[in-house]
Amino acid sequence: MEVKTVGVACDHAGFPLKQFVIQYLESKGYQYKDFGTYSDTSCDYPDFAHPLAEAVESGECYPGIAICGSGEGMVMTLNKHQGIRAGLAWDKEVAGLIRQHNNANVLVMPGRFIANKLAETIMDEFFKTPFEGGRHERRVEKIPVK
Repeated sequence: MEVKTVGVACDHAGFPLKQFVIQYLESKGYQYKDFGTYSDTSCDYPDFAHPLAEAVESGECYPGIAICGSGEGMVMTLNKHQGIRAGLAWDKEVAGLIRQHNNANVLVMPGRFIANKLAETIMDEFFKTPFEGGRHERRVEKIPVK
């Protein structure tokens, strides 16, 4: 995957893991844009998911990483955008498959359920796995509602 500027977003439940994600991105030399939240004060995940999705759709950021408690709220919100293919990954294998088969452009992680070391393994796999194309290409092309 060719990384541009990684867009990062979370809600209050994802804030601790987002702090680790930012350290990870900096250690790998990736540029990033932080769409918030900026604390663990209760907030609404769509307020941060939509700006991230718009940045990925416009090409300002690629790819995105989003985190909330279970990951489900973020993935549901992000996938309302026609140009987004957000995948929820809780282990290395799923992270690879959402790239390889679905050409995911946003990685979503469940902040309350994974430790930093596992998140690092998930991000490593997500960033290194290319989209396989082939039979998967026609499937991905059918995702947007026209």
